[in-house]
Amino acid sequence: MKDVLRAAAILIDPAGTWPRVAKEPADPVYLMTRTVALLALIPALCGCIGACIIGVIVPGTGVVRASLFDGIFGAIFYYLENFAVVLVLGLLVYLAAPPFGGRRDFAAALALAVYSYTPVWLTGIFLLLPGLHFLMLTGLYGAYVLLAGLPPMLQTPLPRARSFAALIVACAVVLTLLAQWAQHRVFAGPAGM
Repeated sequence: MKDVLRAAAILIDPAGTWPRVAKEPADPVYLMTRTVALLALIPALCGCIGACIIGVIVPGTGVVRASLFDGIFGAIFYYLENFAVVLVLGLLVYLAAPPFGGRRDFAAALALAVYSYTPVWLTGIFLLLPGLHFLMLTGLYGAYVLLAGLPPMLQTPLPRARSFAALIVACAVVLTLLAQWAQHRVFAGPAGM
């Protein structure tokens, strides 16, 4: 419950919450097993339900649904992809911090990646209905959450934090698109995303 409240506080008031998070010790294992494990379930389950149970209306065909196999295994695949994406983002933040004036701290970098990716996971609720998929773009709010977190978490100067955040957001978009491509390639259906 503490993780959910912290994630909510970061989403509601990132500028006020990040300094408090920066003072607490970050545990990468705890972040992955508690925060990511819980939040990554939202898009995985909603995508599976939307693809297998609700389906997509195709003109001239009717409602098209993914097979149960594709839906379940696609959701599992997508769920596991989220762990990989967040770990890679945390590693990128860690490696890119010094050139942007920040300090190298993997635990803080991973916390930045996890909490900045939270809006993307929360917008996974829109995967329930195919007509609402475009609302997942609201997950880009994570870019602001990341920008607000760079100065307190890694002591990145604000002028350089903008460029740093832009780089990480671009990497996150590419990683997310690659993960979606891999899922569609493996399962050839709309399961997950």
